[in-house]
Amino acid sequence: MVRLCRFEVEGNARVGAELGHNGDIVDLLACDSTIPNDMRVLLAGGADMMAKVKAAVEGKKVVVERKNIKVLAPITTSEKVVCIGMNYVDHCTEQNMPVPDEPVVFSKFASAISNPGDDIIKAPEVEELDFEVEMVIVVGKDCKRVAEADAMQYVAGYTVAHDVSARDWQLKKNGGQWLVGKSFDGYAPIGPAIVTPDELGDAHNLGIRCRLNGETVQDSNTNQLVFKTEAIIAWLTKFMTLKAGDLILTGTPPGVGCFRKPPLWLKDGDVVDCEIDGIGTITNVVRNEKV
Repeated sequence: MVRLCRFEVEGNARVGAELGHNGDIVDLLACDSTIPNDMRVLLAGGADMMAKVKAAVEGKKVVVERKNIKVLAPITTSEKVVCIGMNYVDHCTEQNMPVPDEPVVFSKFASAISNPGDDIIKAPEVEELDFEVEMVIVVGKDCKRVAEADAMQYVAGYTVAHDVSARDWQLKKNGGQWLVGKSFDGYAPIGPAIVTPDELGDAHNLGIRCRLNGETVQDSNTNQLVFKTEAIIAWLTKFMTLKAGDLILTGTPPGVGCFRKPPLWLKDGDVVDCEIDGIGTITNVVRNEKV
């Protein structure tokens, strides 16, 4: 029952655990020097390491006030950032597209990962910048060819992502390949924490929403997911070995800017909140790149 996070205090990045949603932070390394100060290594430590983490959280020997820290992306060293497209029933309906029979898989580069409060930099090459709130599966153990019935034992937890998307580069340029439009620097803010399944409860019945300048533009529930956690992991591990710390963005609900009439594109100064009940909210401001 843990909300794993990373934070910066006095210029130093640390691994920690939130004491509840938006709560103060237990400094895990300060509580137990055998806990690694690297989230991917921590996750790879398995049940033994998580037992140390839980003991540190329960002991609360070193707690840092949230007001005195900067919340960082909970993990930045993921080997893979895998994305599932067209994975909300209501998102398919909005596009007049059939619900997929198999997961639609694409990717972002891990270099797109950014902090939950960082600015989203709009490059001058981008004209059609869009928003997408997504729930993220964080892989806890290396796995290959996993049965659906066994999939949850490989899940470390869940976090929130903003799958920032340059639609012109995703859909109109680069030969129709999605990668560039999804992988500009900073196009994957994540956070605020990795919430373990036992803390979160049913990950497939959570309110999920995005607000633009305070107005709700996406509002759905993860019960609309076409392929849920177990099916996604079983499918992906047919083709690739998932590693501890890998991120799987599970898709976005309806309301994105590109399918609105007229389209709604992000611009300099826009404030975007991505929120999932039980996990938290990340807030990012769009800024034009200074070149």
